[in-house]
Amino acid sequence: MAENHSISGSDATGSEARSEAIETRPEKRIALFTGAYNHVVDGVALTLNRLVSYLEADGVPVMVFAPTVEEPAIDHAGTLKSIPSVPMRGRPEYRISLGFKPSAIRALSRFEPTIIHIATPDVLGLQALMYARWKGIPVVASYHTHFSSYLEYYNMARLEPLMWSYLRWFYGKGEHLYVPTRSMAGVLAEHRITEGVELWPRGVDIELFHPDSRSMEWRRTLGFGDDDVVVTFVSRLVVEKGLDVFAEVVHDLQEAGEPVRCLVVGEGPARDMLAEAVPRAVFLGHQEGDDLSRAYASSDIFLFPSETETFGNVTLEAMASGVPTVCADATGSSSLVLHDQTGYLVPGRDVEAFKERVMTLVHDRALRQKMGAAARAEAETYSWRLILGRINAYYDSILKAS
Repeated sequence: MAENHSISGSDATGSEARSEAIETRPEKRIALFTGAYNHVVDGVALTLNRLVSYLEADGVPVMVFAPTVEEPAIDHAGTLKSIPSVPMRGRPEYRISLGFKPSAIRALSRFEPTIIHIATPDVLGLQALMYARWKGIPVVASYHTHFSSYLEYYNMARLEPLMWSYLRWFYGKGEHLYVPTRSMAGVLAEHRITEGVELWPRGVDIELFHPDSRSMEWRRTLGFGDDDVVVTFVSRLVVEKGLDVFAEVVHDLQEAGEPVRCLVVGEGPARDMLAEAVPRAVFLGHQEGDDLSRAYASSDIFLFPSETETFGNVTLEAMASGVPTVCADATGSSSLVLHDQTGYLVPGRDVEAFKERVMTLVHDRALRQKMGAAARAEAETYSWRLILGRINAYYDSILKAS
């Protein structure tokens, strides 16, 4: 794939004062290595694209190394170097990096990075780590995927000790490890990964995701009555997102005669399974921008039983949209949802507890409105510019110390 460039390249410096400020900083050139950047729409890819856009707007050159496909799902930010890859077995929408090819190594050497940022500890990430150690370049990593929590869904739980051993070694070689929540940092600490851990939460577009996007007219076009309580799920449709719990909760409430309707936003290999389990659900497929914002805000309850999140981008988007959330009390959502204030946290896979909390909200419109308003206020503290500025400051601290 040919080299691509973002519209806002690093030659756009803004005002003279801005240029002078940039010149006084230690030289900063970031090489970013990731297993997901433009070939699939997920939280990792979207977060990293936001980071690259922010850095380039701030005058920081970035070069991204990642797998690509002929028809990418994302119009990516920044300069992207294609890395050879193959589809993941059983999950072809994801790709497995096969590592550097000579042209990529030459491009990396010409770029002369001053920091190497590794987002995925795969073969490509390992090679990037080795390159950095050979050249004496500082390394940072960010933790986006809670790998060990996925193993049980694919009958590979026996590999968990080996995985943690590798991750301890890998992350121990860097200056920083950026984690999205304190709860995730706690999980890593349980496995003796503590050195250089820094908090880097994710942000939300509080202008796009807003309660004002709610549309009763749009709900009616989907067949929802004005008195229906719309329970919504937004995510990739894969088994590790707790789809079975979501389906059972909705099915049982509907069978009990509750005025609950189901809205599902997203695509994935488990779509047919979910459609069979909740045949009266409305499936919108993949949504983005204003369409996604409207889907969130036009909901009444956001139900998200996933236990595999490192942060919970969809939970935060629902909160910004003024929707009360009922989520698994697990890494990710547990650091976002204020229990009994913005929504509820429920023990993972406890279907009865999920039903009880959803039922409480179904029967109390005033409580839904109160929690939705509190959720919006909490989400407003997650400004993207503040969040992305934090990691830029982390980079600066490393360069100043080196």
